[in-house]
Amino acid sequence: MKSIRMTLVAATALCGATAAYATDLEVTHWWTSGGEAAAVAEFAKAFDATGNKWVDGAIAGSGGTARPIMISRITGGDPMGATQFNHGRQAEELVEAGLMRDLSDIAEKNHWKDLVSPSSLLDSCTLDGKIYCVPVNIHSQQWLWLNNAVFTDNGMEVPTNWDEYAAAAPKLKEAGVVPLALGQQPWQTTLAFQVLLVALAGPEAYTQVFGGHDAEVAASPELAKVFQAAATAREMSQDSNIQNWNDATNMVITGKAAGQIMGDWAQGEFQVANQVAGKDYTCLPGLGVNEVIQTGGDAFYFPAVDDAEITEAQGTLAEVMMSAETQVAFNLKKGSLPVRGDVDLNAANDCMRKGLDILAKGNIIQSPDQLMSADSLTQVNDLFVEFFNTPSMTAEDAQARFVSLIEDAE
Repeated sequence: MKSIRMTLVAATALCGATAAYATDLEVTHWWTSGGEAAAVAEFAKAFDATGNKWVDGAIAGSGGTARPIMISRITGGDPMGATQFNHGRQAEELVEAGLMRDLSDIAEKNHWKDLVSPSSLLDSCTLDGKIYCVPVNIHSQQWLWLNNAVFTDNGMEVPTNWDEYAAAAPKLKEAGVVPLALGQQPWQTTLAFQVLLVALAGPEAYTQVFGGHDAEVAASPELAKVFQAAATAREMSQDSNIQNWNDATNMVITGKAAGQIMGDWAQGEFQVANQVAGKDYTCLPGLGVNEVIQTGGDAFYFPAVDDAEITEAQGTLAEVMMSAETQVAFNLKKGSLPVRGDVDLNAANDCMRKGLDILAKGNIIQSPDQLMSADSLTQVNDLFVEFFNTPSMTAEDAQARFVSLIEDAE
């Protein structure tokens, strides 16, 4: 069965395109949690309104599971109509092989360079001066999510930073609450370490290590403190025996755990559970220490195909994803920030407003995917999976191995 299916029916009025036929376009992604599904439905609704049809190709298991499947299909000659990747270098080899469509004409027609903010988001879609993807959101992993009632019901103040949170761990354990919810997907442990690095050693140290591959900084006393904090986080999460990130978020929502270090996509889960930011839960950007926004996120690429109707539908979807209306509808559900700097976000909640304020101040860093190759990041992921699952591995041993990986990073 072909992966891209086309239905030749008379088109209704199209939004932003004038295709002669309505086209079924398969779109692959890894958004399967409650909040993610609600968000992706906004893309589907907007695309369907053009007279075309979004054929959902969700792949469960997060990006680590989905990306190899997506890449295999594209390289194997069975491409989908559009596919999600993260901003950065994940699709670089596919672009270099000529397997991804050049979107430069659509970007120029719709003035993306004037609309996308910060400009690094569009830069991450650009290779040799040509634009190959549509950035759809700004997702930052630099957040600590706390269940307010867990603390107040146990006679504690809701923490305002990492040190206060870590200090509350013993009392939380006594109360039968898991201090830190952490899933076992490989990227989650690396995320926790990276967030601790930015918060405790600072954004500059993070950029030097992941962007500059500076082994001297990786071996520094400042990074030693980060590894000690990671060991503390490992102890705090030792009773968090779940796999998926959204299951960890649910532990926080239901009060089984006090908090979670996770990206702002966790906010979508709180919203689905009818939790109110600032009342039911607290969000601390930069762990309440170094408040920054990471300019990573999600982007959609369009495999090059020899089919005029599919190509036209791809262009329509690219325009729809970047439209002001879709940007607002999608990002309010996703918990992320829009890539357009001109949209109206009056409906934004307390946490999104914090993110927008940090973004407006220019306190931004790039994501690991923008700074380091996928192969090098996989090796880093593997190290932290082992560290968080091996209590006998000391912080010093983990740091020594990390230094070696940074020395060899690409």
